[in-house]
Amino acid sequence: MKKIIAGTGFELTRTLMVLCTSLMASMNMENTVENMNENESIKVLVVDDEQDIRTLLNIYLKRLGYEVVEAADGVEAVETVRANSDIDLIVMDIMMPKLSGTEACEQIREFSSVPVLFLTAKTKEPDQNEAYVVGGDDFLPKPFTQNDFNRKVNALIRRYRVYRGKSEVDAKNITVGNISIDSFKRIVTKNGEIVKLTDKEYALLFFLVEHRGKPWSLEALYENIWQEKYLPSSSNTVMVHILRLRQKIEDNSAQPEIIRTIYGKGYQVD
Repeated sequence: MKKIIAGTGFELTRTLMVLCTSLMASMNMENTVENMNENESIKVLVVDDEQDIRTLLNIYLKRLGYEVVEAADGVEAVETVRANSDIDLIVMDIMMPKLSGTEACEQIREFSSVPVLFLTAKTKEPDQNEAYVVGGDDFLPKPFTQNDFNRKVNALIRRYRVYRGKSEVDAKNITVGNISIDSFKRIVTKNGEIVKLTDKEYALLFFLVEHRGKPWSLEALYENIWQEKYLPSSSNTVMVHILRLRQKIEDNSAQPEIIRTIYGKGYQVD
């Protein structure tokens, strides 16, 4: 049975035609990640139960110069990530047989912090919140343009590579209360126990710690971490990530002592 893209009334075939038209219209656009070594291999895992969608995303990603591996369902996605530690990004549908995208992401988060971009027709706020709660890093509703897709992909890869590269160049251990950050290994520990963070959670914590003593607004955090223009809906994205981060590093997330809320100004680490 073909998927119907929610809110459009168009079947998958029609959607693919629109996306292909978008692809042809933007053949001359420059869509590379800034300051990225041209010879450096970037590997992206595409997960969708529709072969046509995987093929189209494969085209998009290869035009950006990325290596692509594919998985047809959530079970295969988990196995692929476990077998390939060099994956830089996962682009994953949510509604799939065997194991949904959110279920797969939850399992992947048990052993990997590779960023996850969800593609889905489920665009209501509770659906987006669920995607973030299980460890997703960003969310792109269907249907989408090639330009929207490229921006999301490039931003996630750039952030992942920047923080990983920064750790290798400027390695140091940072302590905040009972939390310790090993910036070389990108490991966060609480009372000596490893805390499993997603890429965005780590980026948020590292940013706030590096700029400790200063409150950061939702807009400033979103534009620095997600590297996209702030929209009214972006505030929820930041707040969900802050909540999830507090639940992992605070002794009492309802009364946080590490990431404090400065009312009227934003969030701050002292």
